Amino acid sequence: MNLAILKNEARETAKRLEDRLNTAINDNRDLTAEEEAAQTADEATLKRQTAHISRMEAINSDIAKIGADPAPAPEGTRTVPAQPIAHGPVSYRHNGLIYATPRARLDDGGFKSLAEFAQAVRFANPAAGGAYRVDDRLAAPANTQAETGDAAGSYLVPAEYRQQIIDLTFAGDDPMMNFIVADPTSSNRVIGLGDDATPWGTSGVQAFWRVEADQMTATKMSLTPRETNLNEIYVFVNATEELLEDAPRVGTLLTTKSSGALRWKLSDAWMWGDGVAKPLGWMSSNALISVAKEGSQAADSIVRQNVAKMFARMINPTQASWLANGDIMPTLMELTNAANQPVWFPNYQVAPGGTLLGRPVLFTEHCKTCGDLGDLQFVNPNGYEAFRKQSVQFAESIHLYFDYNIRAFRWVFRAGGQPVLQKPVTPAHGNNTKSHFIALSERA
Repeated sequence: MNLAILKNEARETAKRLEDRLNTAINDNRDLTAEEEAAQTADEATLKRQTAHISRMEAINSDIAKIGADPAPAPEGTRTVPAQPIAHGPVSYRHNGLIYATPRARLDDGGFKSLAEFAQAVRFANPAAGGAYRVDDRLAAPANTQAETGDAAGSYLVPAEYRQQIIDLTFAGDDPMMNFIVADPTSSNRVIGLGDDATPWGTSGVQAFWRVEADQMTATKMSLTPRETNLNEIYVFVNATEELLEDAPRVGTLLTTKSSGALRWKLSDAWMWGDGVAKPLGWMSSNALISVAKEGSQAADSIVRQNVAKMFARMINPTQASWLANGDIMPTLMELTNAANQPVWFPNYQVAPGGTLLGRPVLFTEHCKTCGDLGDLQFVNPNGYEAFRKQSVQFAESIHLYFDYNIRAFRWVFRAGGQPVLQKPVTPAHGNNTKSHFIALSERA
């Protein structure tokens, strides 16, 4: 087994151990009998994996010292040096945007590209006629395997090209994927504890002034269990023989187009999802605050009072950004205050879409058109929890549409999310509630 793959499996085992223990600690309980058994099994597995890693690293070190060449690779393959595993680019946030550093390359099974892999699978199909042959890299690479059972004839796509789908999905030109950061997890559900209490409220942790020798008043955290399920999202693509003959088009279809479709579906669900077999988006949640239009406001218009009232309802507005449909840009350009000064500043060096009351404006097609609910939103991304599985399942079948001479490519992974707050909170002073999610109501 490739050293990088072995290290990756060891990390996943260690993550299961950590998650299982953290769950028990957060629930203030001991491990159940079932969890104890799973913990013991994973501990033994991790011990075995780390021992194998140590031996393999020692062997590689000895080979490097004596300058010996590794055993020759089978004909039709190319040797790929073992490299550290990274589930994705290391990223950091600055001014509401995510910046990524390159990740280490994973094992590619000896293929130069996903298109080359797809073409190898194409010729592994007896339906290819006289060109039928099984590439050595499909027969026995470390990270590619033929599946059996109902999925007979499938090939597991190499780790590097599975990870490329994840990298492209959670990057690219969609500002929503940089705005909402999905934390990786190895579980299909994430269980946490929510606390909607405020420092000025009557519940949760509170502080008191104390006269000397007076008894202290005890308070406790007002915690509510919050479970986020990670639901399946997939892309299923059929590729004809003609398409598979065109390597550039295959690469585009199987990476750029598919990851773009996944990216759109995910980011749209984080905003609009109804929570049924998908994330609960803030626009469909009880945490949303809709700011009504002004009494004399014209249809499909935006006035400065709308913007001011939305800003005033935000929790920590210095952490929030404006999300807007491009249709409203002409309206924003005309907004002025009482002194006839522009409210929107198109300073593209500060933010991709300028600034509005000092906060960045991000234009996205996920917002509705001008005049509809959600055409202009003020959102604090720290108020939304999003999670994604660390890996993507990517397989190719040569038998599903055998009689049509078509290959079927399938990507499946899990993602979930929901707002941190269950509902808007009451401020310390005043009657207008506040939230992380503010939207301008419909102006018909």
